[in-house]
Amino acid sequence: MLERIRIVLIGTSHPGNIGGTARAMHNMGLADLALVAPRCEPLTADTVSRASGADHIVHGAQTVETLEQAASDCTLVVGASARSRTLPWPMITPRALADRLPTELASSEARVALVFGREDSGLSNAELQRCHAHVHIPTNPDFSSLNLAAAVQVLAYECRQAWLAQQEMPGEADMAPAQPLASHQELENYFEHLERTLVAIGFHDPATPRQLMARLRRFTLRARPERMELNILRGILTATEQHAERRD
Repeated sequence: MLERIRIVLIGTSHPGNIGGTARAMHNMGLADLALVAPRCEPLTADTVSRASGADHIVHGAQTVETLEQAASDCTLVVGASARSRTLPWPMITPRALADRLPTELASSEARVALVFGREDSGLSNAELQRCHAHVHIPTNPDFSSLNLAAAVQVLAYECRQAWLAQQEMPGEADMAPAQPLASHQELENYFEHLERTLVAIGFHDPATPRQLMARLRRFTLRARPERMELNILRGILTATEQHAERRD
């Protein structure tokens, strides 16, 4: 289970935080690290020092330009968020996230991405809207700022606790979905198709979006569609486009 959990860091500005993240991951048995558009050199002497023997995780990390690339094969994407947003998204605690993992990862095709934002500004609204859910670490409200590696450590710990509980009750993992869930990349392709179709039939005007696509994203991601279900929806969109073209 742990090998299919990916830690994604976006726009990290301090190499020491990358090293500290690698150490936190290795402590808890995680090894899959992705760096999205880092704002520093990922592998420095400070990285190695803070990693304290876990720098092999940084050496093996994939470095990409976008969240979409980092999470393209993931079936659950959860963004760490400390701020309330204008459009509320499903919010869970680290413990609730851990409780979901055995079911989420029951299928061998399933992958989970835990996404952490920039040290100074966190995740953007656009990035958060690409997540199925947001996880919030309930810190002291009078001093809520967490170091990036410390935040990773909290979630990595909860992931390990879920894995340990699964070892004690292996039967709990026999709850795989009937069909594979749609991956992040398949969902992004669907959202592009959906917006293009809505524009074509005059239902959506990108100049005055009124958060339409954001709300449709939230609805769809909350539903957790299977790959087959998403293919059906895309078939409906294609038929709608063809019908609109014939009418023109």
